[in-house]
Amino acid sequence: MFGSIFQSFLSITFELTLLFIGISFLISLIQGLIPYKKINRYLSGKNTALGILAALLLAFITPFCSCSTVPVIVNLLKEKIRFGIVMVFLFSSPVLDPTIITLMGALLGVKVAVAYTVITSILSTIIGLLLEKLGFEKSVKQVIMTGYEENAQKFSLKRALQETLELMKTVYPYLIIGAAIGAVIHGAVPTEWISTTFGGNQWWIVPVAAIIGIPLYIRLSMMIPMSQILIVKGMAVAPVMALMISSAGASLPELTLLNSIFQKRLVAAFVVSVFAMSTLSGFLFYLI
Repeated sequence: MFGSIFQSFLSITFELTLLFIGISFLISLIQGLIPYKKINRYLSGKNTALGILAALLLAFITPFCSCSTVPVIVNLLKEKIRFGIVMVFLFSSPVLDPTIITLMGALLGVKVAVAYTVITSILSTIIGLLLEKLGFEKSVKQVIMTGYEENAQKFSLKRALQETLELMKTVYPYLIIGAAIGAVIHGAVPTEWISTTFGGNQWWIVPVAAIIGIPLYIRLSMMIPMSQILIVKGMAVAPVMALMISSAGASLPELTLLNSIFQKRLVAAFVVSVFAMSTLSGFLFYLI
């Protein structure tokens, strides 16, 4: 069994390493062509549709984990960006990572990656604007965050290589941990148990997966190799997606940081919203 686990780990790690380096370098190179100043103008404009698109685009091109999003949120609020637009960015930023979505397409299929991107973008928009409509803007504390600068870049092969190496230091270890967990699941957990317990269409599996994911600090980069093995083992895509979105969208460290800038009412609404977003996403994947 140990030989099988080790062999699976080497296979998964080799595949992930090649994909990760290539995709990360390409995306870092492309980011030098992105007009950040124009995006910021759309964020602060009066056109709601353009503001939402700008928030989603900013979320997609700034691959932050849930905790790293918080200082950006503070600065957006300080710049008087509309609350609903800021909330759209808050919910979409941790789950719309270009590198991880591309990896998802390579490992889980383009259809899954596209559906994931569309569903999370739409639900982030609906939830963000709904929180604004319900008056949660009043629950924001007056906080000033220093040390954050706009990440404007120039097109440069050298910079793209440097950013790829930096990303390797911060994100790649999570991929390796995910690969290790995936290898253990592949070699030690019976396929029949996973397919029987989590492979059916029972509705309750999705919200349970969403609840399990929220207190965990599992980055999307760690979830991708785990998800691939779970699906291969027979786990339905719907609960895998619910687990993935809830674990990436909220975590205990992030909730601690949010508690410093939001009143408890808004923090509670955030947790409920992440649960709703991950659960609804899971149910929509049943339809797909």
